[in-house]
Amino acid sequence: MNAPRAILLVKCPDRPGIVAAISSFLRARREHHRLRPAHLEDESAVYFTRLEFQTDRIDLPLDHLEKAFALDVARPFSMDWRLTLSSRRKRVAVLVSRQDHALLELSGRGSAATCAPSDCGDLEPRGPRPAVAPFAVPFVHVPNHATKRAEAEERMLGLLEGKADLVVARAVHADPLGGLRGALPERDDQHPPFLPAGLRRGRPLRQAYDRGVKIVGATAHYVTAQLDAGPIIEQDVGRVTHRDMVEDLKHLGRDLERRVLAHAVRWHCDDRVIVHGNKTVVFS
Repeated sequence: MNAPRAILLVKCPDRPGIVAAISSFLRARREHHRLRPAHLEDESAVYFTRLEFQTDRIDLPLDHLEKAFALDVARPFSMDWRLTLSSRRKRVAVLVSRQDHALLELSGRGSAATCAPSDCGDLEPRGPRPAVAPFAVPFVHVPNHATKRAEAEERMLGLLEGKADLVVARAVHADPLGGLRGALPERDDQHPPFLPAGLRRGRPLRQAYDRGVKIVGATAHYVTAQLDAGPIIEQDVGRVTHRDMVEDLKHLGRDLERRVLAHAVRWHCDDRVIVHGNKTVVFS
């Protein structure tokens, strides 16, 4: 069996010698590697890179390698960096409500391996739409009525704390996050699929149809304390014709959501995303 690959992500102020320092460090430890294309942001002069290398060629245990890299390379270049192993699968929890397509997409791809807390019992194994049953994903129903919101949020935190590296939610303003928005670990939010300006709250499908939209889209982004303002990971769009009815828009939007969400979660779990301010650098 092949040894697991190590993945190094780096963000630091741009200056001469960064590539040479990383390359020399790994060559000295018998590793031949391939640097992924780096991104240099012109305005702030920040350097980003991602590289992978085989751990069986390294003459140090990984924890010793981390300490040596921190001292010899990261500190002199003021790097924000992380070193992970490809064999360490991320634990993903999916917050769900009545919509099941995001959960099914991730479960079918083997990503949702931790739990699926929900404020609705429809999708539990014995519910009317037992979406989680075929994938053996633990489902926990957490009722989130207005009179018990604080209790529900506390229970949700207890379910997720220490058990998830990534928490995925479809449309944070419509799911059971509530006041947890600033308390949970880094996560991915599947945004509603319709983009035209001027839509009022409620019935977005009907409003989009009545407006005669010609294009719809989906966005996956990290969640911050400010609603729908987190760094964007992935987006996609689809064309709408005069033949499409409201139900057609629904199917198109869900297809886009599934594809965008799957890409974003995979890239995050494969350590291909670096967050920089309110932007992301994605090594897709």
